[in-house]
Amino acid sequence: MSSPVPLASKAPAPLAAPVPVAHPGPAARKPLVSALREAAAAALIALIVAVPLVGFETVQVSSGLELRTRWTWVAIAVACVFVGRLLLTLLMQHSRRQPQTRRTAGPIARTFRDSARWLGPIAVLGALVLPLMPFSDRYILDISILVLTYIMLGWGLNIVVGLAGLLDLGYVAFYAVGAYSYALLALHFDLSFWISLPLAGMFAATFGMLLGFPVLRLRGDYLAIVTLGFGEMIRVILINWYKLTNGPNGLSGIPRPSFFGLPFAAAPVSDGGQTFSGFFNIAYSPMHRVIFLYYLILALALLTNLFTLRIRKLPIGRAWEGLREDEIACRSLGINPTNTKLTAFAIGAMFAGFAGSFFATRQGFVSPESFTFIESAIILAIVVLGGMGSQLGVVIAAIVLIGGPELVRQLEDFRMLAFGGLMVLIMIWRPRGLLAFREPTIRLLRAAAAPPGNQRG
Repeated sequence: MSSPVPLASKAPAPLAAPVPVAHPGPAARKPLVSALREAAAAALIALIVAVPLVGFETVQVSSGLELRTRWTWVAIAVACVFVGRLLLTLLMQHSRRQPQTRRTAGPIARTFRDSARWLGPIAVLGALVLPLMPFSDRYILDISILVLTYIMLGWGLNIVVGLAGLLDLGYVAFYAVGAYSYALLALHFDLSFWISLPLAGMFAATFGMLLGFPVLRLRGDYLAIVTLGFGEMIRVILINWYKLTNGPNGLSGIPRPSFFGLPFAAAPVSDGGQTFSGFFNIAYSPMHRVIFLYYLILALALLTNLFTLRIRKLPIGRAWEGLREDEIACRSLGINPTNTKLTAFAIGAMFAGFAGSFFATRQGFVSPESFTFIESAIILAIVVLGGMGSQLGVVIAAIVLIGGPELVRQLEDFRMLAFGGLMVLIMIWRPRGLLAFREPTIRLLRAAAAPPGNQRG
């Protein structure tokens, strides 16, 4: 007799579950229609905003004020918003359809990374010969001096924000301390620029440490709010301490720097000393002082860069980068977060003090209106848009954000609009900064990649 067959074997095979068919949604079926809807909604919002802000203009006439309409400008603004939103939506839809791959450095970042060794010296050489070029005039040198000043400020703030990871919205306060320190020392104590420069940096570093102590336990948004308040406190003090700072009237008559005691003057000074042109037996030109100021800020900026590149390889620089990544891990490794944060604030503030001293001697006048929050926002934007921790990115961002609006100065009313649009485009194109990728300061090689005894860090 054959053995009984198990009942389970007699059961009919289960039917395969029906595979659900994914029906594409409206956005997937008609991406262009969806993009047009979003662009139309954005254009409608732009129309509502542009009508009261752009559509009407008050013009001064002989009989008083006259209200005029500018519907053409409204139409241009709405059309620009519609086209821009349409292109942005189509670009985002195209990126979503692409397969997700491992995020690597972009072609621009790889290009700068591979050419960093020779790109830096070429840029320095170009900056050195710029005043000697036939197209260099007073306007170009003034813009170059302004750009170099913001490059120096960006490199100083990059220590605090890019390396240490401390969001500082009151960096302009140290800039103001340096400017007023030099002005007061030069006016009341008759100290030269070369003596006042390190003193102004020391005063600014002291204020940086004073800011660092109250914010040692704060992070992120709370740290940003406190630093913002510190910057506003300094500005209010400069306005109200009339006996020291002359209040909102500012300080004028600040002496200009000299070339090793030789003033840039047309006629000899009253005490019988020589001038710069007389000593070198050349014809006097107002450009001599401008060229000297250009090379002066270039030397200060290069000194800031060399100091930053060197210190980031030292233990304190590695501690800054470790603090930026994980403060708890830094504590477990024995790193003192208190000293690390204070050194970052102090050194970053010191370079802001140097830049402030140069600003005071270049302008010959300082006032609280020169150190508002918008200055801190611009310097922070240079650091963020350039790429956190990237020295070369700060240079590119400063040229784009400071030199770029000067190219569109003829747009008059639309100059700041072009500035804001430029920042928006950069953040859409490079959300992590122009040069978000950079080589690590310390690279550990595997034991198999290098023979024992030859491993380097």
